[in-house]
Amino acid sequence: MEKKILIAFDDSENSMKAVEVVGDTFTKDHKITILSIIPDTVAVCNMYSPELTPHFMTQQDLFCAMEEKNKSLLKDAQEKAKKVLLAKGFSEEDITQIIKTTQRGIARDIIHEAQSGYDVIALGRRGISGIKEFFLGSVSSKVVSMSKGVSILVVE
Repeated sequence: MEKKILIAFDDSENSMKAVEVVGDTFTKDHKITILSIIPDTVAVCNMYSPELTPHFMTQQDLFCAMEEKNKSLLKDAQEKAKKVLLAKGFSEEDITQIIKTTQRGIARDIIHEAQSGYDVIALGRRGISGIKEFFLGSVSSKVVSMSKGVSILVVE
């Protein structure tokens, strides 16, 4: 029976390590999805409100153009991740790439996607200090603590 692996991917060094670990650890008959969740800036880009600071209003177009550039860079990074998996023997038809806009929060969106039939969530542990992680939490910590019915692989 084929298994489905969800790689939560944010173009960080640790998320690329997660791709490498999945490629080295799992058999090549697994289906893999590379999932990236990006902030919802469309609403801000389309917003014209007096509540926005005058500085932001003057820089809004630049901000929105940067977001489009970030999406493009993320797509390129996902392609690199896909090439890593292909080089490790996974077939192209078994690799899916998804970029979604945040709906509930990054961790919750990853978990929501995983509930659609994945067996494993693989993700990199973000490199933040222990004190920051204690106060702010991290996506990986939230995914581990909130997930039910799916195995989690956190790569350091």
